[in-house]
Amino acid sequence: MASIDVSTGMTLEYDVRGEGEPILFVMGLAGQLIDWPEEFVDLFVDEGYQVIRFDNRDIGLSTQTEWDPPSQNKVLMAMLRRKALKDVGYTVEDMAADAAALLEALGTGPAHVVGASMGGMITQAMAINHPSKVRSICSIMSNTGDKKNGGIAFSLMAKLGRRPAPTLENAVDESVTMFRAISGEHFDEEEHRKRGQEGVSRSFTPAGVARQTAAIAGSPDRTARLGKVTVPALVVHGLQDPLVKPSGGITTARAIPGSRLLMFGDMGHDLPRPRWLEMRDAILTNIRRA
Repeated sequence: MASIDVSTGMTLEYDVRGEGEPILFVMGLAGQLIDWPEEFVDLFVDEGYQVIRFDNRDIGLSTQTEWDPPSQNKVLMAMLRRKALKDVGYTVEDMAADAAALLEALGTGPAHVVGASMGGMITQAMAINHPSKVRSICSIMSNTGDKKNGGIAFSLMAKLGRRPAPTLENAVDESVTMFRAISGEHFDEEEHRKRGQEGVSRSFTPAGVARQTAAIAGSPDRTARLGKVTVPALVVHGLQDPLVKPSGGITTARAIPGSRLLMFGDMGHDLPRPRWLEMRDAILTNIRRA
């Protein structure tokens, strides 16, 4: 792993595995680059691709910005009212500019971009705003930002509103509790607890997570602009997802011309190990369409 200064003013921590055509993996809210499991990454490396993972701004070892995020309840109320949050320090569009600047700084040329959750939003924004950097896209368990589709299930929103303030002492347990609530039927508590411990040991940035959450809530609707995307697109979603309901994946696929939609009945807001090979094959099929 290494860090690099990019033209947006951020310093981004990144990791490169393999050689060949580049695939940029973009993680979601609160997710560090290590949250893309190495075994999953190696499925692509073994097929002759170069995989680039990185920490988005405000997470992991990348730049921590300094604006004060709104409270969790204020963000949740904006989501309930289906209104964009005002006065945020940056949006998903700015994070997409970071990712495009990373590719520019690394000199890789255009990449196939795969994003999960907030990373799917960033991937969509890259295809819209930085088309010269993108050869194909895959948006996983995400939405278009239209505030009507792909929202949080009300039952989960109530749980989120009662979560305690994050501390180093409760971070791992709270992560396990959260992912148990949003994952599908293949949730593995032992595996997630290990990953959570690795993440907290590497970086603990609750204020950064709050800023990322506000960035999502303050981002504009991408639906109309996605209609002008011309690169091959794959949309993947789980039918058990309570954090970004399946309508998010359906409307994303409808918005992008020629896109393909893959939905799993046993997947929630997670990357279930039993579906990795199918995901890899679908992503590679989409890449070959480019």
